[in-house]
Amino acid sequence: MEENTAQVTKEDLWYIDNYLVLKDYYDRTISRIAARCIRMGNIAMEEYPFYSYILDVLEEICETGNYIVSKPEMYPYVARKIAGGIEALQNNLSIYQQELKNNSSPDMIKQDPTEINKMKEALGEIDTTFDPTAGAGMNIDDLMNKLLAENQKEQEQSAETKPTDEGNQQ
Repeated sequence: MEENTAQVTKEDLWYIDNYLVLKDYYDRTISRIAARCIRMGNIAMEEYPFYSYILDVLEEICETGNYIVSKPEMYPYVARKIAGGIEALQNNLSIYQQELKNNSSPDMIKQDPTEINKMKEALGEIDTTFDPTAGAGMNIDDLMNKLLAENQKEQEQSAETKPTDEGNQQ
C-alpha cells in the first residue's frame, strides 16, 4: 500500500480537498436557494432563475469525484479525509450523478453523444410509415403562405370588380 501512496501528487490531493469544499458549498447553496424560492412565492427550485448554476456546481462535484474514484492510489487519503472512505464517496457520488442526470437540461444531455440512442432504446422504435398527424393541420409557414395567397386573391378580385361596380352605378 505504501507504493500506491508514494505516487500521489499534491495536485491529486487537491482534488480530495476540492471535492469536500464543493460538496459543502453545494449543500449550503441548496439550502440558501430553497429559502429564496420560498420567499419568491414558494416557486419550485427548477424555476429559480439561476438554477443552471446549481447544476454546474453539481457537474463539477461529479467530475471531481470521478477523478478521485479513478485513482486507487488516492484511496488511503480519501479514508483520512472522508468518514466511510472511498465507499462513502462512491455512494454520495452516485447520488449526485443521479441528481444531475434527473435535472440536466436538453443542452447538457446533448453533450452525451450516446444519449439519443439511449432515448430511442428506452422509447422503442417509432413507426414512421403512418403519420397520425397527417392532415391535422399545417405548420405556421404553410398557414402564413395560405393566408397571404388568399389575401392577394381577394385584393385581385376586389380590383377586378371595382371598375365594374362603378360602371353599374353610373
